[in-house]
Amino acid sequence: MKTRTYVLAAATAAVLALSGCANNAQLGTGAGAVAGGVVGDAVFGSTLGVVGGAAAGALLGNEVGKRSDQRR
Repeated sequence: MKTRTYVLAAATAAVLALSGCANNAQLGTGAGAVAGGVVGDAVFGSTLGVVGGAAAGALLGNEVGKRSDQRR
């Protein structure tokens, strides 16, 4: 459990640190991947759930970010 917490904290810190040099699509991809991985782990509790959730979250986050970039 502690390992998951440390990995989540490191991933969140990386997303926040890199957000200053990214457009909304890139930021959405990273944030969506982290959120999707957490949800995938919570729902399925396996490595496959984490990877699948991260992939789905990255796709959704990228699309939301693209739409946000187009509105500018």
